[in-house]
Amino acid sequence: MQRNIYQKLIEWKSSKDRKPLLLQGARQTGKTYVLKEFGEKEYKNLIYCNFEKEPQLSGIFERDLRPQRILEFLSLYKKTEIDPAQTLLFFDEIQESNNALNSLKYFCEETPHYNIVAAGSLLGVKLSTPKSFPVGKVTLLSLSPMTFPEFLSAVGETRYRNMLEEMTAVEPLPDLIHNELIEILKAYYFVGGMPEAVARYVDSRSFEQVRTVQNDILREYMLDFAKHAPASDIPKLSILWDSIPGHLARENKKFIFSAISKSARARDYENALRWLCDAGLIQMAHAVETIQQPIAGFADRHSFKVYMLDIGLLACLSRIPPGMLIDGHELFTTYHGAFVENYVAQQLAALGSPLYYWKSGGNGTEVDFLYEHESIVFPLEVKAGINPKSKSLLAYDKKFKPTMLVRSTLLNLVKNGRILNIPLYAVNSLGHLLTQLIK
Repeated sequence: MQRNIYQKLIEWKSSKDRKPLLLQGARQTGKTYVLKEFGEKEYKNLIYCNFEKEPQLSGIFERDLRPQRILEFLSLYKKTEIDPAQTLLFFDEIQESNNALNSLKYFCEETPHYNIVAAGSLLGVKLSTPKSFPVGKVTLLSLSPMTFPEFLSAVGETRYRNMLEEMTAVEPLPDLIHNELIEILKAYYFVGGMPEAVARYVDSRSFEQVRTVQNDILREYMLDFAKHAPASDIPKLSILWDSIPGHLARENKKFIFSAISKSARARDYENALRWLCDAGLIQMAHAVETIQQPIAGFADRHSFKVYMLDIGLLACLSRIPPGMLIDGHELFTTYHGAFVENYVAQQLAALGSPLYYWKSGGNGTEVDFLYEHESIVFPLEVKAGINPKSKSLLAYDKKFKPTMLVRSTLLNLVKNGRILNIPLYAVNSLGHLLTQLIK
């Protein structure tokens, strides 16, 4: 289970001003599993209501949205008592019922002593009718694919996860540990963080079986295109989705609509691109030329890069063969380091960090990411191999003179002057390492 989400659920349970909780995320990220596990471990009774598998449940919410009446009928239907203190009521696939989603508002206002959680796909909740979303009346949490530290725990290497999360000294790790973490990272590049793919890898250690799971997930996403998207956008969604590996394979990874086809124009594909973003299937990193706070105010909304939600799904869509895992560091350098950038984007997004990159308006120089920590903007350059040279980072330094320059590579943890090199496997620890260096 994703440890960070579970801790947030524990905090929610003990909160004095508890509101109904809504866990959002792309499909197949493990929302149902996490909330069921939480209910079974932390409560005497779990009542599970799935609005997709049991569409008749929606009928209970049609007459009116009075919480007490709904609770009475749910208790009758599920043939069990709903104890406010001992029962967790779980509404799954809540986006299938606008009335059920809207009812969370009234549960918050009239029956706050009940423990109610819900799960829904990002896309489904965003497509709900305007009056159905209980703005300000729910605690919102988001679930992303498993990060690399979470993957470490899943594959039985929690000791490494704890070591990385508790690191305070900026000094190289022993070569034996450093090299083993790189080998595990290579596996993560192929498996990714979709819980079902990770579980299959843990059970079988078979990359072929993992690829089967990933293909199934990609097919489900394609079915979602047909189910939820406007008919006019379905072909565009498929074209955009299939084009992502090609965009990341280019040395200049800026998303260019004309790269899809010579006649493609931004205005023809904007809705489809937004659909993929709303569904949580892609992350967008916008360009910034001027480094000022807030960064969002200086972002160029017409210049951006697109990353997939999960590096394992990127490997699957790119048809990367498992053999690359045993061929030195080829997987890291494939497609001009596309996997490395997508990996870092995935980790930063899971940490709640908005994605931006710096580009020079003059010569096209770029720094891969901008990382904001304690109101300071740090340039973060990502390198696929062990070559520490970076003209882009030096150009950024010359123009903005930041407190520190950050580079993430396959090299060990080390600080040389104002340059911090953090290994790719430790990028999730960047925040607390910077805290140690700037305090």
